[in-house]
Amino acid sequence: MCHAQSRGKRVLSKMTKIKICGLSRSEDIDYVNEARPDFCGFVINVKKSRRCVSPDTVRSLVSRLSDGILPIGVFVNEDAAAVASLLEDGTLYAAQLHGDEDEEYIKSLRQLTDKPIIRAFRVKSREDIAAAEKCSADYILLDSGAGSGVTFDWSIISGISRPYFLAGGLGAENISSAIEKLHPFAVDMSSGVETNGLKDRQKIMDAVAAVRCAQ
Repeated sequence: MCHAQSRGKRVLSKMTKIKICGLSRSEDIDYVNEARPDFCGFVINVKKSRRCVSPDTVRSLVSRLSDGILPIGVFVNEDAAAVASLLEDGTLYAAQLHGDEDEEYIKSLRQLTDKPIIRAFRVKSREDIAAAEKCSADYILLDSGAGSGVTFDWSIISGISRPYFLAGGLGAENISSAIEKLHPFAVDMSSGVETNGLKDRQKIMDAVAAVRCAQ
């Protein structure tokens, strides 16, 4: 049995951090409060997503979140002022941009808030990595596609020069391999910790434990 979550060892600066994304129900909050990932994510005002929640719902869910788990809002081409309002009122720790947001958008958002910005990139070639490395966001997230639930060719990442969130098809069955091969700043899981489209308590617990044990 792995004892990576022993007292005093859970939060280490060099450990890969964990984000459980796509929370939408009170039960989901209960699950992450028990599993204790570093971050959790909420898909806000993205109508095409089955995980979509409203700003009011996010505020209600975040109010039940345990201290030490940082909430991140996932946005797709949302008005910058609407994004900033959820950051500035203390609801969210960071904004994750998953649409067509360019450098001008990031600049305009920075004029409204000093909270962290994460920019997601769909990775299909080394050119995508080069674009991600130039991004002015505080963090980048590398994914196979918007909620595709499948992994991409991890060899494309080799030689990347900045820390990143790794997403796309991650779960308890492959998360250890990802960490051992890539050493990402953070891993981001959503569909990989679901059953029939809903967050699964046991899968979340298993995935978080797998990350802790891989280190």
